[in-house]
Amino acid sequence: MNYEPVIGLEVHVQLSTKSKIFCGCSTNFGASPNTQTCPVCLGLPGVLPVLNKQVVQCAIKTALATNCTVVEKCIFHRKNYFYPDLPKGYQISQYDMPLGENGWIQIKLDGKVKKIRITRVHMEEDAGKLIHSENSEDSRTRVDLNRAGVPLLEIVSEPDINSPEEAYNYLVSLKQILEYLEISDCNMEEGSLRCDANISIKPVGETKLGIKAELKNMNSFKGVQKALEYEIMRQKNLLIKGNKVIQETRLWNTDLNRTESMRSKEEAHDYRYFPEPDLVNVIIDKEWVNKTRRSLPEFPRARRDRLKKEYGLSDYDVEVLTMDKKTADYFEECSKQFSNFKMTANWITGDVLAVLKDKKININNFNVSPKQLGELLGLIENGTVSGKIAKDVFQDMVCTGQDAKQIVSEKGLVQLSDEGELVSIIDKVIQQNPKPVDDFRSGKQNALGFLVGQIMRETKGKANPQLVNKMLKSKLF
Repeated sequence: MNYEPVIGLEVHVQLSTKSKIFCGCSTNFGASPNTQTCPVCLGLPGVLPVLNKQVVQCAIKTALATNCTVVEKCIFHRKNYFYPDLPKGYQISQYDMPLGENGWIQIKLDGKVKKIRITRVHMEEDAGKLIHSENSEDSRTRVDLNRAGVPLLEIVSEPDINSPEEAYNYLVSLKQILEYLEISDCNMEEGSLRCDANISIKPVGETKLGIKAELKNMNSFKGVQKALEYEIMRQKNLLIKGNKVIQETRLWNTDLNRTESMRSKEEAHDYRYFPEPDLVNVIIDKEWVNKTRRSLPEFPRARRDRLKKEYGLSDYDVEVLTMDKKTADYFEECSKQFSNFKMTANWITGDVLAVLKDKKININNFNVSPKQLGELLGLIENGTVSGKIAKDVFQDMVCTGQDAKQIVSEKGLVQLSDEGELVSIIDKVIQQNPKPVDDFRSGKQNALGFLVGQIMRETKGKANPQLVNKMLKSKLF
């Protein structure tokens, strides 16, 4: 029997607000344990939460960007469960009246566009963090509550995803939208973006869904894809052998590349949801929603279309440039300095992104500004430096932060374009390489490349290659 997977994803996004959702404590990452806490986020008796308006603003933006309906009234609930890093014994979240509902985003896979529905977008607070000792002689687990109360958005999809590849593409598309909104850094390593997956399988064509498992502990999009691939095979093997799939929560073991049972799956009634008595209803007027809608940025799909039309770029170029908003911004800023847009795109998608990958940084931390890169490309265009020399100049710019003109001047790298200076070098190379000269004259075109290479070597790469080709052909014919 053939089976098909049915997948729904729950994405938790940590917002980039300066303070927590219900108190004024800092949300900065990396502070010493338990130094960013107060009686409110510690859940001490007698305290009252106060909602951070900026969190609501971020939620409205996200709801609109994912084509959700923003409700006029939403409320918070208490989600009750015990865990050592949950000091209150409950989490303030939203249940049956979320801020945004009934949305969708599009993904593209193998040239086909598919719409993935969004069930809901809601606000909630984060729990703390358990720190397990790496010392085998120390079995203690410590609790850091700096993260308790940090604002989260939960974005829940409908079970419209039918393959691990679709799940990966959905996460990439959603992450792009969130980054373009500039509401989160979406750093999975720091826990700013976390994903749980619900996965079941059913016979192809069957309408009734199978028993699902919830997958946790996946710290990358590729990890999500691998965990889903494993889980599909695990569930298939169970059914083929006549066994049942159990509804449960499973953890992804990155070391063993497999999922492992954690606990039976909780249902909504297990959490004993009830309205949060210390927070009033959140009323969102239409003008707030309309004002927010007008402030939304140009999203990746629209920006790709514009860059392709406005700058004459290929599908590949615009796809790579718009993967990250800041990279697309960098390209457009650079294009204000230098008008050969294809050349600019080639350098950014090639040399610039290679440096970012090597240094494991994003373009915000890149020390070559768009203006500086545009200046370098201008030096290539006007013949001041060769393309080969420009690569070396670029590396110096990356290391020192200096301008291209300064490096070229200090190192004497100006391209040699004086025919009078080149003619003697060309004559010398022709005299020293009679066989390649005869080969070229007998029709072997590759020999010309060898001779050009020898001339470039003599000039330490500074000769203008176009001029060298022209003069060399003139001499040989």
